[in-house]
Amino acid sequence: MLIDSHAHIDDERFDKDRDKLIESLKKDGIDLIINVGADLQSSIKSVSLSEDYENIYAAVGVHPHSAKEMDDSTIEVLKSLANREKVVAIGEIGLDFYYDNSPRNIQRQRFVEQLNLAKKVDLPVIIHSRDAAGETFDILKEAQDGNLEGVLHCYSGSVEMALEYIKLGFYISLAGPVTFKNARVPKEVAKAVPLDRLLIETDSPYLTPEPYRGKRNEPLYVRHVAGTIAELRGIPFEEVANRTSENTKKLFRIK
Repeated sequence: MLIDSHAHIDDERFDKDRDKLIESLKKDGIDLIINVGADLQSSIKSVSLSEDYENIYAAVGVHPHSAKEMDDSTIEVLKSLANREKVVAIGEIGLDFYYDNSPRNIQRQRFVEQLNLAKKVDLPVIIHSRDAAGETFDILKEAQDGNLEGVLHCYSGSVEMALEYIKLGFYISLAGPVTFKNARVPKEVAKAVPLDRLLIETDSPYLTPEPYRGKRNEPLYVRHVAGTIAELRGIPFEEVANRTSENTKKLFRIK
């Protein structure tokens, strides 16, 4: 069985078939999904989905794109949501200097605030970092006091940086791009990251893997991520599936 460690099935692109998709996951070999918030609205939806379905867990947080929408009350709302039974992480949070949808100083401020929240509520973090690798690392290193753990989601950085994140106590998660034919660096990361620090995800409905590029991504396609990693490492598919599932349950404390 596989676990999709990062999806957004609260997205409107699932409105027509969400229930059917969730109910079919078990027979399709997908054990669990971590549904991840990107703003307050999607975080609330994630919690609701987790309470409606046994095989869904939730993360709550504000993505750097939406950091400018946060105010002093936002952290209190997230803190309240974080206390719900099936909320297993604060995320996705971080920095995005590619789109700069929020001013960079605001991104930094809200990132640090949410890292501090994660430590207060004793939950791991799910990190988004795009075109901000060095600064993301520096902020996490500064925040790491022995009480912070988490995952770099849809990791797109170098092997060297991945290994530094692992030394800092983090996991690395790979998604659809590792299946792309010309994705040299993600493939190198897939071979280099220790198997006990690796997660897999879809980031549904985004980043659809081969051979479905151009279509809506969905949790079922996490098997293509696992299959590519197994092929690159020269190990059985089942070993990747089992180890990444164990890692996901360990990080997010799912029994």
